[in-house]
Amino acid sequence: MKYLIVGLGNVGSEYENTRHNIGFKILDSLANDSGIFFTDNRLAATATLKHKGRTFLLAKPNTFMNLSGKAVNYWMQEEKIGLPNILILTDDIALPFGVIRMKGKGSDGGHNGLKNITQLLGRNDYARLRFGIGSEFNPGKQINYVLSDWHKEEQIQIQERIDHAKKMIFAFGTIGAGRTMSEYNNK
Repeated sequence: MKYLIVGLGNVGSEYENTRHNIGFKILDSLANDSGIFFTDNRLAATATLKHKGRTFLLAKPNTFMNLSGKAVNYWMQEEKIGLPNILILTDDIALPFGVIRMKGKGSDGGHNGLKNITQLLGRNDYARLRFGIGSEFNPGKQINYVLSDWHKEEQIQIQERIDHAKKMIFAFGTIGAGRTMSEYNNK
């Protein structure tokens, strides 16, 4: 079985440690743990990981956040991976920092990366792993907040939360989205 795991983020060193790049950060940690490396390819940096008889194609779109759907659509077609085997890793301001939830479908919640994916796929019934980044910003300052670095307190806790997200990715591929949600959401 083959899975496409797409971490959302923006390319460039100025975005590397921002809240909006948590999808990239999770995939980088997963690749580092597994001793694999990303290669620049069409529309994304990709790496392939094997786990328990499954193949996970990890993708970090190089299209910038607002055009993430181009990379998702391309790699789905290129690798012939069906929608049930797609997982999108994204930041979420509607969740408190560190809360991680998997959903099997849903709205974009105002997230431009998810909005573009939904537009290009023509549907919203794809799994997403939502990583809570909180909403500690004043009205009209959302963009500044998501593109800012983590606070010191968050930096202390973030690796433990990333490790939890990595377990959920493997669970998605081995026990499916439904059981992963039951066993890991709200933990």
